[in-house]
Amino acid sequence: LMDRVKALGQEAVAMTDHGALYGAIDFYREATSRGIKPIIGLEAYVAPGSRLTRERGDSSPYHLVMLARNMTGYKNLIALTTKANLEGFYYKPRIDRELIEKHSEGITVLSGCPSAEFHRRIQEGDREGAMTVAKYYREVFDGHYYLEVQDHGDEKFTRLNPMIADIGRELGIKVVATNDSHFTMPDEAEAHDVLLCIQTNSTLDAPGRFKFGTQEFYFKTPEQMTRLFSNVPEALANTLEIADRCYAEFDFSR
Repeated sequence: LMDRVKALGQEAVAMTDHGALYGAIDFYREATSRGIKPIIGLEAYVAPGSRLTRERGDSSPYHLVMLARNMTGYKNLIALTTKANLEGFYYKPRIDRELIEKHSEGITVLSGCPSAEFHRRIQEGDREGAMTVAKYYREVFDGHYYLEVQDHGDEKFTRLNPMIADIGRELGIKVVATNDSHFTMPDEAEAHDVLLCIQTNSTLDAPGRFKFGTQEFYFKTPEQMTRLFSNVPEALANTLEIADRCYAEFDFSR
């Protein structure tokens, strides 16, 4: 990943593992050793209600991208991840709005992928509900909240991007273009698919198994992203704004 980032001339990279921060230190060291700015983050699982309940439906939490702007934010990510595993674990390590409100300082939040609460509301045709979600996160994180637009070649989701941009304009919330990168190079799609089978105890030819809808979930170049989001160039510029604002610096001498 770091070799690829360097080869593309990018100056910063973020890592947002699902529900975990285990890779943060290795990620930080690898990035800084190459002169790349590391942004430490988390793709959290947010319980629809309380993290403490274990009801039907609680096994399908929302996704939310959280990035540490500073060491306070990093410590809050640690607190959230710890409590997600010790208090909220039900199929996934889950947090809830109570914890989010308690540990919001120093964190920048992105609205998330199609599994996020904001995006699910839009998929359901609930525009007002999506706006309510966006207003909530904007308030809790003191304006450090962005609406994500993605394009992985799936029309079911890409057709919703104009609505997301429209909501952003209406609410005065900036839109940011992101790419869900689960592997580094395009030719790793097949290997990643095999990994998903191992992870879900399935086989490649199993009907109805979990798999990604397209092979576009690799680390894209700036040129590719520019082509995909040429109609919303400000969404590309906002990735730099976020990168400029985020930096948690570790001191390994003590």
